[in-house]
Amino acid sequence: MRAVIYSRYGGPEVLRLEDVPKPSPAAGQVLVKVAATSVNLSDWECLRGSPAYARIGALRSPARRTLGSDIAGVVDAVGDGVTRFRSGEEVYGDNLALKGGFADYAVAPESVLAHKPPALTFAQASTVPQAGAIALQGTRWARSGSRVLINGAGGGSGSFAIQLAKRAGAHVTGVDNSRKLGFMRSLGADEVIDYAADDYTRPSQPFDLVLDLVAHRSVFAYRRALNRGGRYRCVGGSVGTLLQVLTAGSVVGLLSGRSIGVLPVKEGPAHFRSLADLCVDGDLAIPIDRTFSLEEVPAALAYVGHGQALGKVVIVPA
Repeated sequence: MRAVIYSRYGGPEVLRLEDVPKPSPAAGQVLVKVAATSVNLSDWECLRGSPAYARIGALRSPARRTLGSDIAGVVDAVGDGVTRFRSGEEVYGDNLALKGGFADYAVAPESVLAHKPPALTFAQASTVPQAGAIALQGTRWARSGSRVLINGAGGGSGSFAIQLAKRAGAHVTGVDNSRKLGFMRSLGADEVIDYAADDYTRPSQPFDLVLDLVAHRSVFAYRRALNRGGRYRCVGGSVGTLLQVLTAGSVVGLLSGRSIGVLPVKEGPAHFRSLADLCVDGDLAIPIDRTFSLEEVPAALAYVGHGQALGKVVIVPA
């Protein structure tokens, strides 16, 4: 089978497409013939080994590693003890621990997979697990009339988060680069900010909820962006910012009557299936910017990593 592998950290140039042995599922695992894998910012971070937390599990260097966690495809075989799936069934899920989605076949634990809704294409289903779980959990405090800001709103998680917050009745402000302003408006954002031109932490009217998907500011900047009683939650960003939010965020928040912290994202079908249901019902759109082949994985990762993608990017092996 074909797989895109890398054996050292770096840019897209360290990736190569090779023929490798087809894996076999161990006990509790499912072998999936991959039909689509969406690209996440976490793939770009693991490729580069930056921020430092992206090296967890491969602290020195990756050993012929294949990226791609959000997979959708058809069950090819199952290991001992697997009871929820059988060969030929269509599945999808976030295979974050094992990855391997940028290939013709991938092995995943039974626990991370769900049956794919028939109404969704494989490409659509592959966009949901990781981005959907983050968006659902990050916007759960959005309420009718509340002011919500999403930083990094033009990417995969952000594009779902805008729609979820609007669905809750919130006034939504999206922050991203200038290329994505119109895209964020098309998803329902009431206001949009180009982060290179304006400082969203100095708003004319503070926010009740800030969901930060690319945290790089100080906790004091986040504090001034919030209403008293407001919440700031970040997912990803620089190591320095995350450490500051984890250590000083709770103290600064407590002293100022605000809640500042990191969003501990829960994984698995129980945490993304409801978003897929909303997509099936037509209540949420699935914005897929572009699809790439396995040969084009380096270009796809660069496209996402450099902040060009409008919503999601998907790899289609065939």
